[in-house]
Amino acid sequence: MRNITIAIDGFSSTGKSTLAKQLASKLAYVYVDTGAMYRAVALYAMNNNFIKADFFDKQALIDSLPKIQLEFKYNADLGFAEMYLNGENVEKQIRTIEVSSFVSKVAEVSEVRSKLVEQQQEMGTNKAIVMDGRDIGTVVFPTAELKIFMTASAETRAQRRFNELQQKGDNVSYEEVLKNVVERDYIDTHREDSPLIIADDAIEIDNSFLSKEEQFAAVLELVDEVVKTV
Repeated sequence: MRNITIAIDGFSSTGKSTLAKQLASKLAYVYVDTGAMYRAVALYAMNNNFIKADFFDKQALIDSLPKIQLEFKYNADLGFAEMYLNGENVEKQIRTIEVSSFVSKVAEVSEVRSKLVEQQQEMGTNKAIVMDGRDIGTVVFPTAELKIFMTASAETRAQRRFNELQQKGDNVSYEEVLKNVVERDYIDTHREDSPLIIADDAIEIDNSFLSKEEQFAAVLELVDEVVKTV
């Protein structure tokens, strides 16, 4: 079986990471959550007071990029790799609603994207990789053998995200989460550098009414079809 590169793009809270983890586990591929990388940079900016609700010192963040070291470390108990920022496990911190409110703004910064895209492309040198994010099929791996673009209604995605945060014990409202989803959609699709768009050769999947199992089965069929042709 030939190894391929699988690029999964789409809007926030469409289950990109869940699908990517399923595929990587089934195929014994490397999984990379690029969103975690941008979230880690956003967390760094927050911790250093570079970004607040009404303030963003982009230049300070740009100047600090050489100090930001990102690494994925596999957690056997969880079955996936966790995000480490400068040697510290930040997997839980980067999933908060506060980080979510800043991550799209941080991802707009061209210097940030350039640094992370370079790292992501290095990770995929040997193929056999599943990577999810916003610009994987358009910028990071434009020649990926399989490109998936995931979408769902903003309301559906907000409800999913709200449920996840509630299960973690976060005190947030559905309205707050929906507002965050809509704002992130706008920023992601309107930024000048690598906006969220559907690659010409990507297969779009609206999973508003699909279960995780149904979605996984459908994409696995696509993988089988692609592998036969390469």
